[in-house]
Amino acid sequence: MTPRRLLAVTVKELRQLRRDRVTLAMVVMIPVMQLLLFGYGINTNLRALPAGIADEAGTAGSRALVMDLLATGVVRAGTEAGTPQQLMDALRSGDIAVGIAIPPDFERRRIEGRTVAQILVDGSDNAVQWAAAQLAQLPVEVDAAAVSRHPHASSRGGEPAISVVGFYNPQRRSALNVVPGLIGVILTMTMILFTGVSIVRERERGNMELLIATPISSAELMIGKITPYVVIGLLQTSVVLVLGMWLFDVAVAGSLWEVYVAASLLILANLTLGLLISTRARSQFQAMQMTFFLFLPSILLSGFMFPFAGMPPAVQWFAELLPLTHFVRLIRGIVLRGAGLADMWPDVLALVAFTLVMMSAAVAQFRKRLD
Repeated sequence: MTPRRLLAVTVKELRQLRRDRVTLAMVVMIPVMQLLLFGYGINTNLRALPAGIADEAGTAGSRALVMDLLATGVVRAGTEAGTPQQLMDALRSGDIAVGIAIPPDFERRRIEGRTVAQILVDGSDNAVQWAAAQLAQLPVEVDAAAVSRHPHASSRGGEPAISVVGFYNPQRRSALNVVPGLIGVILTMTMILFTGVSIVRERERGNMELLIATPISSAELMIGKITPYVVIGLLQTSVVLVLGMWLFDVAVAGSLWEVYVAASLLILANLTLGLLISTRARSQFQAMQMTFFLFLPSILLSGFMFPFAGMPPAVQWFAELLPLTHFVRLIRGIVLRGAGLADMWPDVLALVAFTLVMMSAAVAQFRKRLD
C-alpha cells in the first residue's frame, strides 16, 4: 500500500459520492432535520392536553376551580359535557385525554373537606396519567366564613381535594401501551423496506425489460407488486397479537376484525409509500437510505415513544403526515379503550387519503422504460 494509491481510491470514492446526489443530500439533511425535529419536537413535559369539562355545579367556586386547572397549562378547554358519562364517551373515542368532572354538590363538599372534583384520565398513555396526577395536586380554596357557619364543616382529612381516576390501564402496565404500538412500528419498518427496493431490484437484476414487454399498465404493476406484502403484513400483525396476549396478557378490548382493518390501512399506506421511494431511488442502497430517513421520525414523532401532546404545534402538524401517527391512535383506541373505527374516523380517513396520494404519485412517477 502506497500513499499515492490510497489517495487515488479516496479521490475516486469522493467523486462517486458527488455524483450520487441522494447520498450526498442524506449526509447533510439527516443530521440537520433530525436535530431540528427531535431537539425541538420531543418534550416529555406535557402541555395543553385536550380536556373535557362537566361542571354540574355551575357555581362561582366551581368555575374558579376550572379556570385554575386550565391556568396550569397542563390542560386546555376542549369538549363541553353535561355529565361524567359524556366525558367517558369522549375519552373512549379519543376526543379528549382528560376529563374534569365537578359534582352538583361541589360547595357542600368543599366546606365539608371532601373530594370536590374528579379528573378522568385516558390511561392508555402513562405520561398522561402522570400529568393528571400532578394536576390533582392543585390546592382548592375554601371560604373560611362559610366553613365557620356550616355545622358539619371539618378540615380536610384523608380525602384528596381532587381525585384521579385512570381508565383502560389503571395498573400503568407499560406492555399495554407498547405492544399495540409495536404492530405499527414493525409494519412501518418492514412494509416500506420491502416495496422500497422492489422496482430498484428489478432494474439492478436486469428484469426491467421483461416488465416493459408485459401488456399491463403501471397501476396493475404497482398493485401486483404490493399484494403479496399485504398478506405478509397481516401475518406479522397476527404474530404480535398472539405473542402479546400470551407473553404480556394484552387482550383486545374492541373488535378483532377492526384491528385487522386498521392494520390493513397502515400496510397499504406504507406499501404505497415504499413504491414511491422505489420509483425515485437508483439503487437498493438509496432506497434503504430513504426508508431509514422516514423510519426514525415515524417512531419518535408518532406518539409511540413520546407523548404526542407534548410536541409543539409545528411538529404535530408534521407528525400528522406520518401514517404511523394515525395508526397508533387507532390501535390503542381499539385494543385498550374498546373504541370502534367509526369513533376515530378522522384517522381512518387520513390513512385512506395517504394511500391514494402515494399510489397516484408512484404510478405517475413510474415509467415502463429503462432510464
